[in-house]
Amino acid sequence: MEARAKAQHIRISSRKVNIVIDLIRGKKIGEAFAILKHTPKAASVILEKLLKSAVANAENNHEMNVDKLYISEVFATQGPTLKRFRAASHGRGVKILKRTSHITLAVKEKE
Repeated sequence: MEARAKAQHIRISSRKVNIVIDLIRGKKIGEAFAILKHTPKAASVILEKLLKSAVANAENNHEMNVDKLYISEVFATQGPTLKRFRAASHGRGVKILKRTSHITLAVKEKE
């Protein structure tokens, strides 16, 4: 049995999120919260909220023991890209890609 939490259309590149994801994959919940709290990346705030949501889902919907939970699966995939233009020299326009990501986090109970 596992509990999941999903955040979609987050305005941060999935490459930047994956840096923080690699730090918490497979860790216990308490350890993961400590890592996210002390990581100076924008993605750590988003992942901390998502982890709280997954833990709440596990506790309330699946009646799991919070003390035995660990992060079983976490990944970020690329979402839709917002395309914008910025003025450049000689009357040109330069394309700016504002990337988004979908983040999925699952927790399981350790046997």
